[in-house]
This record gives sequence, C-alpha cells and structure tokens, in this order.
Amino acid sequence: MTERRRMLTGDRPTGKLHLGHYVGSISNRIRLQREYDSFFIIADLHMLTTKNTVEDIGKVAENARHLVLDSLSAGIDPEHATYYLQSAVPEVCELNTLFQNLVTVPRLERIPSLKDMARDAHKEEMPYGLLGYPILQAADIMCVRSHVCPVGKDNAPHVEITREIARRFNHLYGEVFPVVELINAEVPTLVGTDGQAKMSKSIGNVIYLSDTPAEVRKRVMGMYTDPNRVRADVPGTVEGNPVFAYHDAFNDNKAQVEDLKTRYREGKVGDVEVKEKLAEAINRFLDPMRERRAKYEEQSGLVDQLIVEGTERTRREVQATVFAARKAMGLTGAFNSIRRKAERAAKKAATQ
Repeated sequence: MTERRRMLTGDRPTGKLHLGHYVGSISNRIRLQREYDSFFIIADLHMLTTKNTVEDIGKVAENARHLVLDSLSAGIDPEHATYYLQSAVPEVCELNTLFQNLVTVPRLERIPSLKDMARDAHKEEMPYGLLGYPILQAADIMCVRSHVCPVGKDNAPHVEITREIARRFNHLYGEVFPVVELINAEVPTLVGTDGQAKMSKSIGNVIYLSDTPAEVRKRVMGMYTDPNRVRADVPGTVEGNPVFAYHDAFNDNKAQVEDLKTRYREGKVGDVEVKEKLAEAINRFLDPMRERRAKYEEQSGLVDQLIVEGTERTRREVQATVFAARKAMGLTGAFNSIRRKAERAAKKAATQ
C-alpha cells in the first residue's frame, strides 16, 4: 500500500486568525485536508523571532487554543488534522542545526519578507533568529517529510529555501526528504482595512474569523475607500479599492458586486451602501464558522486534547526523521564507532 502524502502548514501563536489567514492559507488547508495526511504547526519558536518577552511567551497556550479553535471553526475536520506545538518537539531544532550549513547568509538576505517582518516588529537590526527563520521553517516542513505546503505570498520564498535545502541534502547524503511543493493562494495578499498594508495582527487592520456581526460591521464601516471621492455622486475608482477587493473575495452574490461596481464608477452609490453590503456579505461568510465554533466550544477540553495528541504523534514522526537524516550523513555511525572502541578498551582493561 502506498504511503499517504503529507501536508504541513501552520501559524505563529501571536493572536487570533483573521480573513487574511483564510485567503492566504486556510482555504487551501480546508480544500486539501482529506487528500493529505495533514500536520498543522503552532509555531511558537518562530514567534520568538519578533515576540520573545516573558509576557509574549506567557500567552502561547491561550493563543494556541485560539488558533486551533479558529481553524476548526473555519472548516478543518479534527478527524483529519494533526495539530502540534513546535517547542514541544525539540528534535526539530536538531534538524535546524543540520540544515543551517546548507544555505548561505547572502541567500537569506535576499528574502524581502524578513526585512518586512523586522520592520513590523520595530527591530532596528535583524536578529540572528529572524535571518534564520526560513531554515527553521525548512526543518518544520521536512521534519514530517511533507510533500505540499500551502502558505501565503510572504512565505513563498521561505518554501523555496526549503526546496533548495532538500535538494542539497539529498545530493550530498542520499534521498531522505521529498522536495516540497508550494501551493499558492487564490488571493495572494489581502489588504488591511486601513488600505495601507496587508492585513496584519501587529498593525491591527484586521477582521477576525471570530468577530461578532457587530464587530464586523464596525470594522467594515471604518474601512478605507477611494480618497478622492468626497460625495456619493462623484465617480469612484474600483481598482485598488479595499472595499471592493473584499467584495470580490467574500461576497457570494456576484451580481450584486458587479452592480455596486458599475454604480460606484458612475457616481450612483455611496460608500455607506457599499460598506453595508460588504458587512452583510462577510457576516454571511462567517456565519457557518460561528455555528461550528459554538459546537466545538461545547466540547470541553477538545482543543487541548487535539494539541497534546497531535504533538505526541508528531514528535514520534520527527524522531524517526532525525534518525534517518543522521544515518544518511554518517553522524550515527561516527558515534557508534567511537562507542564500540571505548567499550572494547573498557572490556580489555577489566580483564587485566
């Protein structure tokens, strides 16, 4: 019987998931979850690259629960998901060490998203751990020997680093790791509600998957639109307008969207109506999630159980991967040779 192919992706436990996460990765996770053996990392070691205070770390457990509950509510089936806490699988750090010599500093410095992450975290200089973020991410992906990785646009260059490391490792030491396939999102980046940057928890320009209808409406009504449109009878610009980008992504009534676009360009509809319709559409989109959330919240301890069982399963898988990598490299043989010689010497000394 052919072994089932695997998928790995996940999130840092820095807060709740939002619509940007959904279009960037979660929608693909939902679509592919039954096709692959699915591993979902709660990447708290990655969080330390930009959030490493005692207070930040103290929030990991609660934020991990939010991540799992949010993704279950979005449509992940707990029967088809292995969630695990990254820091509870220490063997991944050994893989990180083995991989870090297979990529150069200049190669990492060419990844633009790392500079963006440092800027968003208000870091004047890039920490060593942030520069090495893609290497640890490669260890995450390859620790369970994943075949596919659905991620958002920002992480696509990181996955390419993973592919390069896998090829180099396999070339140097023998075939151990699959060369992972990147699965791109249909909506590469979702602009934030402020219209100034991508949707980001650190900036706060977000609509959360767990928002109430009233919270959604408040966030939508405060959204940025066409800055040159001062009255409803002034023709407006649809292209690049965040409100219409959200309509395209989340409004299931496509005829309504086209009507709003036409009237907006002609100066025959106000921003208030366009936003009202968007709030209604996003709430329709989130309503099934709210129903699933209520169902899962009634099952006391479910989320914690999923994380514990998933972490235990993942650690067993990673231990097997590390053993295979060390064996391929000859590291296991080196120590065994030294140990056998030491044992022979000890035995000889004991008989004298």
